[in-house]
Amino acid sequence: MPMQKALKFTRSLLAVTITALAGVAIAEEPVKPIRPVQEINLAQVELGKKLYFDPRLSKSGFISCNSCHNLSMGGTDNLPTSIGDKWQQGPINAPTVLNSSLNVAQFWDGRAKDLKEQAGGPIANPGEMGFTHELAVGVLESIPEYVTEFKQVFGTDKISIDEVTTAIAEFEKTLVTPNSRFDKWLLGDKDAITADELAGYNLFKNSGCVACHNGEALGGTSFQKMGVVEPYKANSPAEGLSAVTGKDADRFMFKVPTLRNVEMTYPYFHDGAANTLTEAVDIMGRLQLGKKFSDQENAQVVAFLKTLTGDQPQFLMPILPPSSDKTPRPTPFN
Repeated sequence: MPMQKALKFTRSLLAVTITALAGVAIAEEPVKPIRPVQEINLAQVELGKKLYFDPRLSKSGFISCNSCHNLSMGGTDNLPTSIGDKWQQGPINAPTVLNSSLNVAQFWDGRAKDLKEQAGGPIANPGEMGFTHELAVGVLESIPEYVTEFKQVFGTDKISIDEVTTAIAEFEKTLVTPNSRFDKWLLGDKDAITADELAGYNLFKNSGCVACHNGEALGGTSFQKMGVVEPYKANSPAEGLSAVTGKDADRFMFKVPTLRNVEMTYPYFHDGAANTLTEAVDIMGRLQLGKKFSDQENAQVVAFLKTLTGDQPQFLMPILPPSSDKTPRPTPFN
C-alpha cells in the first residue's frame, strides 16, 4: 500500500474508533480504558520499527531494543535483570515498553523525560548495548537502504542520533494494548469479568492500591517510596529518584510501574525479586499498605490483575536492510 494511502487509511480507522468510543458511557472509576494511539507519523514508525529490531546498533551486533523489551513477551525479557554487552548483568529490572508512552518519565528513576531521550540511553551504555552514538550512526550511514530511508523520512542527507531516537520513539508510541477484558467491563460489558475478578478489583480499590495504580496505565504517573510501612530489602543497588535529583529524601523512590499486561511482565519490582503475582501482591500489601491479604483475597486481586492483559502489538516483522562492504563488522568478543 503506498505511503499516502496507508496514512489516509490509518487516520480513517482512528476516526472511526474515536467516534465509536465517543458514544460509549465509560464507568466512573479511577482506572480508565486504554485508548488506541491517537496520532502517529507512519513513515517514522516504519523506520523506527526497523531500528528497534536492529542489533547492529550494539557493539556486539547481537543486542537490539527488542532483546530487553521483547514484544513477544509483554515488552520485557522476563529476567530479574537484563543481560548486557559481554554478558554483563544489568543493575535493574527491564520495565515493559508496552504503554510506556503513558509514563510521566522513563526508566525506574525517571532520568529520561520521554521515549526519545530514553531510546538513546541503552545504545551508549557500556553495560547494555556497549556502543556510542557516533559509532551507531556510522553503521547506519554505511547501509545504503537506511541512508535512503532516512532521507525520505526526515529530508536530510546526514543521519544523526536525533533522527534515530525520534524514529524509535515514534514506533514505541504505537505499542499500546487496548481491549483488555477489564477495559470492556469499564466500557459497559458487565459480563467481561467474573465475580471473583470484580471482587479483586474492589479489594484493589478499597485497600488503597489505586492511590498509585490508576489512570489508563494503572501506574507510571508518579514516584513512590518502595517500603512505606515496612522497609524493603532490595536485591539491587539502585537508589531510585535520588540518583537523578541528588536529594536524600528521594532515596528508594521509584516510578510506579504500569499494571497493564502484568501477568506477562514477571518477575516484579525494580530488582525483579518477586517471581509471581501472588508474591508481589502479598509484599505490596504488607510493605506499602500495612495490609495482610488472606489467601482468598490475594487470589481475587491476582484474578483482577490478569484481566488487564490487552491486545498485544501485531505487525509484520521488519526485514532489515543488508550491510554493505563498508559497514563495520560487530566485535562481540572484544
